[in-house]
Amino acid sequence: MTQDELKALVGRAALDYVVPGTVVGVGTGSTVNCFIDALATIKDRIAGAVSSSVASTLRLQAHGITVLDSNTVQAIPVYIDGADEIDHRGCMIKGGGAALTREKIVADLADRFICIADESKLVDVLGRFPLPVEVIPMAAAQVARRFASAYGGQATLRAGVTTDNGNVLLDVRGLAIADPLAMEAEINQWPGVVTVGIFARHRARVCLLGTEQGVKTLSFD
Repeated sequence: MTQDELKALVGRAALDYVVPGTVVGVGTGSTVNCFIDALATIKDRIAGAVSSSVASTLRLQAHGITVLDSNTVQAIPVYIDGADEIDHRGCMIKGGGAALTREKIVADLADRFICIADESKLVDVLGRFPLPVEVIPMAAAQVARRFASAYGGQATLRAGVTTDNGNVLLDVRGLAIADPLAMEAEINQWPGVVTVGIFARHRARVCLLGTEQGVKTLSFD
């Protein structure tokens, strides 16, 4: 199967985790687009969705799915989203689609994070994919220098990209993230950092992995 076919496969498989009559948390990206298209087939069985990006909101609304403001929702059973990388503990790198802050907000509302990805995203150690970091524009150079001094990482501004929150993104290369939880906690304290794209505190509890043999379900304690 092609990568697009694998994405469609896990997008449909994620429907099994949607709780009827509830609000669904919906992420961002090409794999999630497949899930949104699948979700449209059962839209009459859900109470609506909370979206992590303008792009996902528009796609959901185009399918006639009600999108709710996150401030009106106290909790959701599941958040379904993709990942740029995921390790064998369910920790992830996210933000390739520039929606990491809103993704983390919606993930924080959810009882469970269900990750949908193709098998190329499963890694032993996070860091091969450049780590996205959303920063306030005036702090970009300062945060980049701090990555170099603290971790030996090379941070570059993602050209031409402004997040839905009006900020800029740094992509950090040259990292091997052995302790995602500790690194996430530290970087989130740096002045000017809005969100780092390490999802360890909000790690996946289940990963639906698209493989040539079909969907493989990984569960994390």
